[in-house]
Amino acid sequence: MGTNWVLMKEKTIDYLLRATWMSVAKMYNEEAGKKGSTMATGFALISIDPENGTSSTSLGPKMGMEATSLSRTLKTMEEKGLIQRKPNPTDGRGVIIHLTEFGKEMRDYSKQVIITFDEAVKDKISTEDLETFKSVLEVMMELIQTKKVYKKVKIV
Repeated sequence: MGTNWVLMKEKTIDYLLRATWMSVAKMYNEEAGKKGSTMATGFALISIDPENGTSSTSLGPKMGMEATSLSRTLKTMEEKGLIQRKPNPTDGRGVIIHLTEFGKEMRDYSKQVIITFDEAVKDKISTEDLETFKSVLEVMMELIQTKKVYKKVKIV
């Protein structure tokens, strides 16, 4: 069972997605680390509107993060002087997250890290193959979001 399982696992879509994303995350964290940051902080910076700020309640869903993880990330960002929290003028209970000047600089750095990776991939993969890749991912997302994967399948 050992050898067959390893061979099967290496060929599953799940395995390829996880292994690739783990490599991307490691690469992003290494680049962020050069500036004393993390991938999560970089994604948060990119998700915050640099001009008007972003409400804290919309930031979590926008980033796909749970509230507790986001809260920790925002606390660290505030301590590092990347963001400021200001009361939401339209909702007294809410908070708008604004980037500081340093936060805007780090946002630009984070964007450049992503663009550099994007360009490196585009240099090695044809436009046609990239379009196919994106189409495949869209189908996978649709299957997951519409819960069409496990409805008819009975897992033993």
